[in-house]
Amino acid sequence: MSAQPKPQTLTPVAAALAGALGACFSTAVVYPLDVAKTRIQALPKSKGNDDLSMFALIARIFKKEGPLALYGGFGATMLNTFSMQYAYFFFYSIVRTSYISRITRKLPKGSKAPALSTAAELLLGAIAGALAQIFTIPVSVIATRQQVGRVSKPRSQLPSNTTDVEPKPSDDSFMAVAREIIEEEGVGGLWLGIKPGLVLTVNPAITYGMYERVKSILLLAKAKAGVDSKMSAGQSFVIGALSKTLATVVTYPYIMAKVRIQARSADLDNEEPEHPTEKSAPHIPHHTNPKSRHPGALDVLAKVWKREGVIGWYQGMQAQIIKAVLSQALLFMSKEQFERWTLALIVLFAQMRSRSK
Repeated sequence: MSAQPKPQTLTPVAAALAGALGACFSTAVVYPLDVAKTRIQALPKSKGNDDLSMFALIARIFKKEGPLALYGGFGATMLNTFSMQYAYFFFYSIVRTSYISRITRKLPKGSKAPALSTAAELLLGAIAGALAQIFTIPVSVIATRQQVGRVSKPRSQLPSNTTDVEPKPSDDSFMAVAREIIEEEGVGGLWLGIKPGLVLTVNPAITYGMYERVKSILLLAKAKAGVDSKMSAGQSFVIGALSKTLATVVTYPYIMAKVRIQARSADLDNEEPEHPTEKSAPHIPHHTNPKSRHPGALDVLAKVWKREGVIGWYQGMQAQIIKAVLSQALLFMSKEQFERWTLALIVLFAQMRSRSK
């Protein structure tokens, strides 16, 4: 029996796997930076978060909490990264392939599909990102809580006779944090931050849309010049870094708000009295509506604007950009390599199957 034709492109499942493995690799490399930037974003300056230097914070965590603290929530973050990236690349491959096929059917037979516009790339990326967020945000919530550590509950969520609001030693494992969230807030607590998360689907949309656009321009220029039409690792790194920087600057206020919502530091911030004289006698309501006790992203941003101005919206952006740019650039660089390896494995597997028959 003749050998099966070699696949030239990855299936959505294989593309998703390659992307997810690349994302896990890039996140693992810069993980201490991820922990530091999350802590910077989670707490406002008034809560003792005065030193906003990412590397100074890393040194402080290492000194006071030990090296393992720099890898708090590592397992949950890897699970979140893999599931989020797998879901994103999977849905992105499906919607992009379907869209291109739909365009191609309207063209004369044998015609090549035109390059997608930037607007189309952004739309397809946003759709894929929204689908991925819905399925993976519970793991993101747990990972954020583990990275930040236990935050004292707002007084409005404590019994009326409670005087001690200091956090007590507790189990910070994945399942323990998940159980705590469900016990306190119900299953819906695992989807804290879903609204800003859906808004932030524009972030990967901008990143991948810009990346694909610049990549297509560069490859076209190479083809016209008669040189190697493949992207080098260095070129992928630079284009990925520039794309992620642009996306981060545009969406950062919502990124900060989402982290505070998931870490529940936004709840504490919301409990802070408007006037310093009120701190000695805080109001403690006896009943709290679970559905309304968490501020939304716009509430968080309004509070920060009132207290710190627009500068407060960009607290920790430097840390976010350093971590995100390095991680995303490494992702683009490793993703294409993982795609080559995955394609080679598929070809090898196809040949082995054909020989066995």
